[in-house]
Amino acid sequence: MGWTGKLLHVDLTRGTCERREIPTEILHAYLGGRGLGVRLMRDFFRLDPFDPDMPIIFAVGPLCGTNSPTAARLACVSRSPLTGTIYDCSAGGRFAWRLKAAGLDAVFITGQSAHPAVLAIDGARAELLPAGSLWGKGVKETVASLKERGSVTAIGPAGENGVLFANIMMGEGNSIGRGGLGAVMGGKRLKAITVQGEGTTPVADRERFDAARADVMRLFRASPVIFGELGISEYGTPALVDLMAQRRMAPTENFRATFFADSGNYSGPAIKRECGAKKEGCYGCPIQCKKASAQGEALPEYETVNHFGALNGISDLHAIVRANSLCNELGMDTISAAATLSAFGEARGRFPDASEVASLLADIAHRSGDGALLSLGSRRLAEHLGHSEVSMSVKSLELPAYDPRGAYGMALAYATSNRGGCHLRAYPISHEILRKPVPTDRFSFSGKARIIKIAEDVNAAVDSLVACKFAFFGATLEEYGELLTAVTGVEYGPEALKAIGERIYLTERFYNCENGFSRKDDTLPERFFTEPGSGGEGIDVPPVDRERFSEELQKYYRIRGLDENGGFGGRNILEELP
Repeated sequence: MGWTGKLLHVDLTRGTCERREIPTEILHAYLGGRGLGVRLMRDFFRLDPFDPDMPIIFAVGPLCGTNSPTAARLACVSRSPLTGTIYDCSAGGRFAWRLKAAGLDAVFITGQSAHPAVLAIDGARAELLPAGSLWGKGVKETVASLKERGSVTAIGPAGENGVLFANIMMGEGNSIGRGGLGAVMGGKRLKAITVQGEGTTPVADRERFDAARADVMRLFRASPVIFGELGISEYGTPALVDLMAQRRMAPTENFRATFFADSGNYSGPAIKRECGAKKEGCYGCPIQCKKASAQGEALPEYETVNHFGALNGISDLHAIVRANSLCNELGMDTISAAATLSAFGEARGRFPDASEVASLLADIAHRSGDGALLSLGSRRLAEHLGHSEVSMSVKSLELPAYDPRGAYGMALAYATSNRGGCHLRAYPISHEILRKPVPTDRFSFSGKARIIKIAEDVNAAVDSLVACKFAFFGATLEEYGELLTAVTGVEYGPEALKAIGERIYLTERFYNCENGFSRKDDTLPERFFTEPGSGGEGIDVPPVDRERFSEELQKYYRIRGLDENGGFGGRNILEELP
């Protein structure tokens, strides 16, 4: 129950597709999604991201295929060409649902095709089809050409050309956005995957499931962050624009400032007014946090509006929307693309204006002109230009739209994230800014080491269920543990799920340490320790205290059972794990 126990093993070099069993003990120990993908990487994590033998894994969770809220999701796992870290990224939509309906918990793809190919999955059948006519095409045309084969996930020109922050686009407009996994797929000459299936996911205890689902929905409705007047259901994540401006922590002009006077031009209400935003969402999700224009064009998320907006000094909403659409069509991560442009702007002494952005993005995707250097991401670009200090990244992953000088838990979480500068591994914004589940002092490191450790474990479990982070602005692991128990017939309480999350986190950390990551990488760009943010309206935003940051990081290591260098002291933890 919950799992199919099957993965599709695809060898692009040999042109073979075969179904294989996944041991039940692995499924119980790692759940699915991120956890399952990370476990399946155990024999491959030392390989170069572009080695043909490096797998790229798509994995769903045990709740997918049921009407568990926000569970029609999957995780994609590989090693990032941008960061060199183990990497996972999730996305929602019908593709995940249909993958489960095809009787699969995962698709494990290795090798390199001699020619561009499409992997077509139709129930129990899978085959590799020629895709030469699609190579070079944008995402929309690719999806339109393949839609008769079911749900589609595809790369654009950026993935084909090896842009280090190329993404993988789902046919419905969602993206496997960060870390450059689209470039890994492109290196394998795999243009797209299609899937359709007719299977259903049985539920072990329907009465218990219905009660648990009712509890989750009740908590959703009670959450002002989800369904409040200014919540994400109403305005999407751009509901955060005004809040971040008020808190003086909106990254501006490559993080040189933390307040942008014109941010109201692209706030949630402004987008709704100017673009006629209507509610959309992942398949079967009640929250409907995605927004589309009256013409059906996907509208940008908070990270995207801030980074193509304040981070580059641009206030033109329509230019920001065009940049978002172009990134989706070319297959690029909007956060890294915009942040790399911003680093480039600071290095050359001039940020791009609204009229330049589209041509620069096209150059990046095709690696032409300045785009050849920009396609490498901000760290490599900055080093090449002799200004390494302008890359606002951790472990080469460009930072998202929360300035760490305004939230010290976020400062620590950026540093300890296994995939690089990511807000979603621990998401301390929930308690430091949104006051969920309880408020914490955002300008204090006190207690943050333990809070971040626990949150990382919880979120690793969430990413393996696979559920949406936004669900946990209302529900908790207790309710989702009930859903999982009802579906699988295996008892999973909150503590058991956190233990699974810890197992996943430590596995990822071990992979990274074996690949050379250590304490030296668990830090922030120098700017945050030496330059203040933009104070005002009674708020002072000083630089992060380096000594207190280091103290809290060492405390975090001790709580994690790591040595003072952030490693395992010569211990091979993989020998201790299932």
